Amino acid sequence: MAEARSRERWAHTSALLALTANVHRDHRKKPTPYKPADFNPYQRRREMPVRKASIEVLKRVFVDSQRRNVLERTPTSERP
Repeated sequence: MAEARSRERWAHTSALLALTANVHRDHRKKPTPYKPADFNPYQRRREMPVRKASIEVLKRVFVDSQRRNVLERTPTSERP
């Protein structure tokens, strides 16, 4: 119940913040208006950007690091 009250208060506050920001925004610098979701922490769910990596980077991260961990755990006399 407390979270619902907090969400409702933020919905109201974010609407007021969007209204105030739209009144004071420069239409040439920011042609699209602000939305209440831009100010509401409960609605802010932006996707993380996907980074592309080459196969060499993935091999270094996943394969070589596991090999290093195995070598660190085995005694020196048993290493290949």
